Amino acid sequence: MSSILQSIASRYSPYSFTEKPVSQEDLNTLFEAARRAPSSYNEQPWRFIYATRDDTESYNRMLDTLVDVNREWARTAPVLMLSVARKRSDVTGNDNPYWFHDTGMAVSNLLVQGGEMGIQCHQMGGYDRDKARELLDIPAGFEPVAMMALGYPGDVQKRSLEIQERAKQKSTRHEVRSIVCQGSWKLDRE
Repeated sequence: MSSILQSIASRYSPYSFTEKPVSQEDLNTLFEAARRAPSSYNEQPWRFIYATRDDTESYNRMLDTLVDVNREWARTAPVLMLSVARKRSDVTGNDNPYWFHDTGMAVSNLLVQGGEMGIQCHQMGGYDRDKARELLDIPAGFEPVAMMALGYPGDVQKRSLEIQERAKQKSTRHEVRSIVCQGSWKLDRE
C-alpha cells in the first residue's frame, strides 16, 4: 500500500502554541490552499474570518466566542479563525445541500497545507454561534461552521493540568475496514 502524505499522517490538534506569529504571507498561502478546494457547482461557499494576536481587539472578540475550556488553551494561538459558509446556492437559487461538506473540503486543504509548513490547527465546536454572529458581523445567509486555533505547536506542559491530561489522550482512528463498504452497506462491526 502507498504511504499517505506526511502532512496528513502527522496532523494533530495541539493544545498549546509557541509565541511565533504566523506571517501574513503564510496565512495567504493557507487561504490559497483553501480557495482551491472543490465544491458543488464551483460555488465555493466558504468564508474565513481570522484575527492575529497583533490585532488585540479582533482577537479578543473571537476569543470571547469560545467556551471557557477552549478559551483557556486557545489564547496561546497566534491566529484564531472561524470558517463560515453560505447555505444558499447562487446557481440553483435553492439551499445548497453540500455547503457544509464543501466548507470541510476547504478547511481540509488549509490543514494539509499548514502541515507542510509546520503550522498545526485545532478545530473547535465549543463556541457560541450566536455570539460569533453578533461579534463578528456575520450576515444573514451565512452559517458559522468551526472555530480554529492555529500556529506552531508549543509546550503543553505550560498549560493547566486539565489541558495537559486532554493533550495526553491519543487520538484514535477507526480501522479502514470499519468505515468503508464496497457495493452496499455491509458494516456489521459497529
